[in-house]
Amino acid sequence: MNYQTNISFGLVNIPVILNSAIKDNNVSFNLLHKKCDTRLEFIRYCPHCDKKVKSDEIVKGYEYRDNNYVTFTSEEFNKLKSDNDKNIEIISFVDINEIDPVYYDKSYILTPNKSTKAFELLKEALRKTKKVAIAKTYIHNRLYYVVIRFGYENIVMNSLYYEEEIKLKKEKAQKDFTEAELKMAIKLIDSLSGKFTPEKYIDEYQNRIKDAIDKKMHGKKITKVKGKKNKTINDLYKALEESLKDTNAKK
Repeated sequence: MNYQTNISFGLVNIPVILNSAIKDNNVSFNLLHKKCDTRLEFIRYCPHCDKKVKSDEIVKGYEYRDNNYVTFTSEEFNKLKSDNDKNIEIISFVDINEIDPVYYDKSYILTPNKSTKAFELLKEALRKTKKVAIAKTYIHNRLYYVVIRFGYENIVMNSLYYEEEIKLKKEKAQKDFTEAELKMAIKLIDSLSGKFTPEKYIDEYQNRIKDAIDKKMHGKKITKVKGKKNKTINDLYKALEESLKDTNAKK
């Protein structure tokens, strides 16, 4: 994903290029016919016309009654957007701590296009105020509210889920634990506390898949990965206490 847009900030328009900040790290596999290892084809087929359908013959349809549709073309969807909708329109600034991480969806990097003065000014203002901008824009034909923030010495944009998309509900805590158990839990948290170092977090499963591919290419068998044997302690306080001892011993 890479396209040009503008950040609309009051009467200021800042030309930017929007790029995805995330790359897919998963190993890619093709689907094959088990019998002959032939790669499968996915065909758009119309059972009524008994024929393959080309991309330019496809429209989107909304089923308002069984087998009854209203159809829309790409041109009709575009008519539902104003010219302003193509921009990233800032509507307010908030403290980042006000936004629960559950609202964050995808991450993007905004880089300057053409003049960089206004872009660098906004970046420095976000850094100094420690505020984030709430804005709205279209991504892949869908309207998103987004957060624009200073991060990684860049301007980072995160799309947000809508309130109605969040399934979490506030639950009242049932405090059936003891004060001693709470204190021990806090001690365990303190003993495991440290700085966020994302470079330490490695996708072990994808590495195992890559290793398995190499083994298969060389005619070797795949062996079962051994997991850790966990002790079962039914007493909560005792379980916390033993966990704290194990953590301290590893240190």
